[in-house]
Amino acid sequence: MATQVTSDVPVPGQWPAPPQEDIPVSKDRIWVDGCFDFSHHGHAGAMLQARRLGKQLLVGIHSDYAILANKGPTVMTLKERVSAVDACRWSTLSVPHAPYVTSLPWISHYGCHYVVHGDDITSDSTGEDCYRYVKAAGRFLVVKRTPGISTTDLVGRMLLCTKSHFVKSLTRVLSGKEGPGSDEERSRSGEDMKQRMKDYATDESGLQPGSEVWSWVGSLSASKDHTAEEAGSYSKLVSGKAPKPGQRIVYVDGGFDLFSSGHIEFLRQVAKAEETTGRNNGWYEEHAKKQRIAVYGEDFGPVYVIAGVHDDEVINHWKGVNYPIMNIFERGLCVLQCLYIHSVIFSAPFTPNRTYLINMPYGTPHTVYHGPTSFMPLSYDPYSAAKELEIYQEIGDHDFQHVNAGEIVQRILKSREMYEERQRMKGEKAAGEAAVRRREVMEREAAEVEKQRAGNR
Repeated sequence: MATQVTSDVPVPGQWPAPPQEDIPVSKDRIWVDGCFDFSHHGHAGAMLQARRLGKQLLVGIHSDYAILANKGPTVMTLKERVSAVDACRWSTLSVPHAPYVTSLPWISHYGCHYVVHGDDITSDSTGEDCYRYVKAAGRFLVVKRTPGISTTDLVGRMLLCTKSHFVKSLTRVLSGKEGPGSDEERSRSGEDMKQRMKDYATDESGLQPGSEVWSWVGSLSASKDHTAEEAGSYSKLVSGKAPKPGQRIVYVDGGFDLFSSGHIEFLRQVAKAEETTGRNNGWYEEHAKKQRIAVYGEDFGPVYVIAGVHDDEVINHWKGVNYPIMNIFERGLCVLQCLYIHSVIFSAPFTPNRTYLINMPYGTPHTVYHGPTSFMPLSYDPYSAAKELEIYQEIGDHDFQHVNAGEIVQRILKSREMYEERQRMKGEKAAGEAAVRRREVMEREAAEVEKQRAGNR
């Protein structure tokens, strides 16, 4: 059996996350670890599969330095990556600074018997298997890697400025009527996507129904801007937990591209604001809690958050270049896995007008929240209807407000050579100088369009 050096094992008081003393090892406590660079649905899929194997999921997150030494530069900082893991519905505890080569003393300290990883190979800087010690100890379990998505793939989309990932109509793709391949292949792909959507809509156990999933269909003009006002039509894609009596219905919307710490912190602030409202209204008082359990058989929070996710064509209309970097299905799954969300509406219109709001599946929301962002069509106010209905509320500045898809792309461009080397190590096509220059020109042109819109307001 391989012997692991234990010189880097922290002493009590120096572990990066509680507990500080060793706890009994249990097969119900599962460990996963990784870089978790970008909050894409492949990472969430791995955590979901791992969570289903136990009752608690501990997530080890490697430091920026460890990743640089073994794999290459990260796009997101450790703080940003931890915030993404913390927000995953199936994560019990985040453990930052976890060793790049998975350590038996570390997983045993946190009471985990098994380590779970995808069916791909992960190597350290010497080319050796990062899981060699836990494999030798018989404490390693394999789950399926989520196909079609990876950090490497997303970086490639940015550098090569491709649009082949765009989805024109999600409902047609899900029904097998749109997409590449034969009729049989499209049908099978659609069924796989619907199953994945259902999986990501589960509760914190990963086993029971959780979030409800809807799609909205309206005219292109109603989807893109404010020139047409219509109710559109809703279709339920996944049945889950509907709002309970007394819960406040909250609506948020956006592109949620590259589902970053900026989006996550905004959603966390929404939940925090609603918790404060609930506390002021007596929601958390013991007698109120006992009454909810007596009537409904369970306790639940004071808010039900619905997230509207815009189509690829809509985002590209406003943002240009090859935004969104993730297509609507990928972005929707990212939103679904977030613990602050209770329902998702795919293909939601860019402008939530009055007719749309009052015809939502659960009625007119109590509040429509929006946060600090530079992604706005400054020629008009998309939230004028919510303001007229007196249900509009803004979330103020926060630590991650600058982190959005545009910021992430700029990080990639500024360190292009390092990321291209990382792409080559992964066997991916590298972007040429001309391709990168083309992206830079397109970004400048998109910025100029936004500036002109601001001037026309």
